[in-house]
Amino acid sequence: MNRTVRRGLVVLGLPFVVTQLNAQESQTLTVAAAASLTETYRDLGKVLEQRHPGLKLQFNFAGSQQLATQLEQGAPADVFASADQRWMDYAREKGLVEGESSLFARNRLVVIVPHANPARIERLEDLARRGTKVVMAAKAVPAGKYSRQILANLARAPGFPANYDRRVLANLVSQEETVKNVVAKVQLGEADAGLVYRSDVTPPVLRQVRVFDIPEQFNVIANYPVAVLKSARNATAARQFIDFLLSDDGQQLLRRHGLMTAPAASVSQP
Repeated sequence: MNRTVRRGLVVLGLPFVVTQLNAQESQTLTVAAAASLTETYRDLGKVLEQRHPGLKLQFNFAGSQQLATQLEQGAPADVFASADQRWMDYAREKGLVEGESSLFARNRLVVIVPHANPARIERLEDLARRGTKVVMAAKAVPAGKYSRQILANLARAPGFPANYDRRVLANLVSQEETVKNVVAKVQLGEADAGLVYRSDVTPPVLRQVRVFDIPEQFNVIANYPVAVLKSARNATAARQFIDFLLSDDGQQLLRRHGLMTAPAASVSQP
């Protein structure tokens, strides 16, 4: 279904959904979402609650791998939003996903250091310096997978040592289960540097850290798919949630939070 048709469904569906919700008791839509979507989805939830009286958004934010496991074990949710396709595919293989999953956003990674920068990191090459305390997400976490891909890419970049990735990984002092934990470690000065999503560097975070961009040709694009779950108790609102994500208003909201918009009609077939 193309974006034009999706937008039409959102507009045409509003009177029906609002009437349905007003005619019943307040309904809750439960969304299991990657931790890197925390601020974005909280704002999005406020918008949808204002547009649809009687609808209450409830979020479960965690690492995508944690959410997939929770859903497999029976955790209630209507929508699953992952920070990579791997864990969406896992959920599909376990029979948890209803219909199609849609790519709704993309992201890039950056390196952050404490604002005081006690390790005196001035360039990406400094992450490989012996004694530098680096923190990253664990391998199973999408941000951890992307971070390791970036280090391998930089090991082939001009001016970087061929063993750059191994040297940086040797400096790891912590591997976190969510990218938000990586941000917190750097903010608290428990690490000299960390790899996080661009969208994680919110205005409050930016007051406490410095940011080093990763050259585009060596960076990795994180793809975010979303899907309705077979266990959804509120499938109508779940589909409307996804329609809003893919609408112009939803995409503008994502951009305001530092995410990249999704290509039109980016859908993964079941």
